[in-house]
Amino acid sequence: MPDHILDAVKNRYATAANAVLSGEATSCCGSDCCSSDSDPITGNLYSADQSAVIPLDALTASLGCGNPTALAELHEGETVLDLGSGGGIDVLLSARRVGPTGHAYGVDMLDEMLALAERNKAKAGAENVTFLKGTIESVPLPDNSVDVIISNCVINLAVEKGPVLKEAFRVLRPGGRFAVSDVVTQGALPQDLQESMEAWIGCIAGALEEHDFRALLEDAGFENISFQETRVYDPRELAETARSGESACCVPSEGTVPDAWDGSAWERFEQSGGRMISAFVRATKPE
Repeated sequence: MPDHILDAVKNRYATAANAVLSGEATSCCGSDCCSSDSDPITGNLYSADQSAVIPLDALTASLGCGNPTALAELHEGETVLDLGSGGGIDVLLSARRVGPTGHAYGVDMLDEMLALAERNKAKAGAENVTFLKGTIESVPLPDNSVDVIISNCVINLAVEKGPVLKEAFRVLRPGGRFAVSDVVTQGALPQDLQESMEAWIGCIAGALEEHDFRALLEDAGFENISFQETRVYDPRELAETARSGESACCVPSEGTVPDAWDGSAWERFEQSGGRMISAFVRATKPE
């Protein structure tokens, strides 16, 4: 990952984690943001039943664009790995589903997010959970060690997606399942939007085009690839949210919104027939 993008991503998400750790998360992915429908990408992802069994700090720090734990088929005794686990919400929910004979791992590159995740693990009393420091391009687990890989709006943050998907293939056991939520485009984003730093850290510029995502999964060795559309975003709503600064999770919340975020870029994307969606992406490692 180019250093300037990596540094921007780290700063953005470390700031979000620190805001929750310090109890100051009111505008940056706080409970008034991510748990409401105010953000077109991150709002209203978890059911009331799920929210009731997870520490509030895990919900407050949620930066996802989907709910992989609601769609992934998890079974008692399975081992699950969450790529880019953040505050740990999807790891903790997975741990409940695989039960005491299963195990849920989360890997994240930020000390701040790992500290928050460990605090949430303690609050939840989860004993079948392990959080690991590492990157999604280099997971600190051996080959063929997990049954299911999940991820929630993180793969789009990697500049090079191929190494991420090959690493996922490596750690999955034969027959293992890849089951992630992410932002996906149908059609190419305008170049100025692709080059916007704010769009990178906002889960937009790095979103894979659906055909490219499929090709990279096939190149990594996966089969039975499918895309399930879970949300469709209105480009005008994304542009308006960016301009207003209302979205604290997936668009810039401070300063001047760059030209790449203005309505014209989204209008060009829409006029070209492009669509931006959240998708649940499934694939399997051959037996």
